[in-house]
Amino acid sequence: MKLKDKVAIITGGAAGIGYAAAELFLEEGAKVAIFDINAAKVEESAAKLSAKGTIKGYACDISNWDQVQAVVKQVAEEFGRIDILVNNAGITKDAQFYKMTPDQFHAVINVNLCGNFNMTKAVVPYMMEQRYGKIVHTSSVSAFNGNFGQSNYAASKAAIMGMTRVQGKELGKYGINVNAVCPGSIMTDMYAAVPDEIKEKKLKSIPLRRYGDPRECAQVYCFLASDESSYITAQMIVCDGGFN
Repeated sequence: MKLKDKVAIITGGAAGIGYAAAELFLEEGAKVAIFDINAAKVEESAAKLSAKGTIKGYACDISNWDQVQAVVKQVAEEFGRIDILVNNAGITKDAQFYKMTPDQFHAVINVNLCGNFNMTKAVVPYMMEQRYGKIVHTSSVSAFNGNFGQSNYAASKAAIMGMTRVQGKELGKYGINVNAVCPGSIMTDMYAAVPDEIKEKKLKSIPLRRYGDPRECAQVYCFLASDESSYITAQMIVCDGGFN
């Protein structure tokens, strides 16, 4: 029960790594609020996970600042506090740079980077007031390696690394730890959509010779969200089977 009675917000919690994290956090004793843009999906996922503990789903477009403020306030009122934020939500719109449209670039930046800013900005006042908080961002090995066709995605994830370092230094005096997880090839629905020939090529470059399971990434989130990581902040932890 590493997270007993802690209140956690997990964005992108209706599927993939976010869903796995929500399930694990519930098993570890947390009360969980999952955010997702798809109202039907978030409601369905919250219902499935309800047998594990206290959970509620919230439809929220994290790229919309006004919406984020309102929904985070609702969570604080309904749960009484906010202890943990896992910024997991993200999208891809891959294209080679010379083919990438401004809409493709800005869509990814708006969700992955601006959405991350919005969520963190909204929860920090609650954490500062209680002088305790755990913020876990999601970066990516793409920020290190510059995956082909991901100028927009790699830029957003590299920026998250920079924000993690700054926020960790600025917020430490308020008892807030800020860290980031850098997943590699985790077999989520989003990654399953990658063409088979690309996945086969990538597999050969992973020392462990397999793709990661969402639960394995969720376990890193859980560690950083727990008091086991109380003296770790402004750091990046890579979860990629040795790829990077």
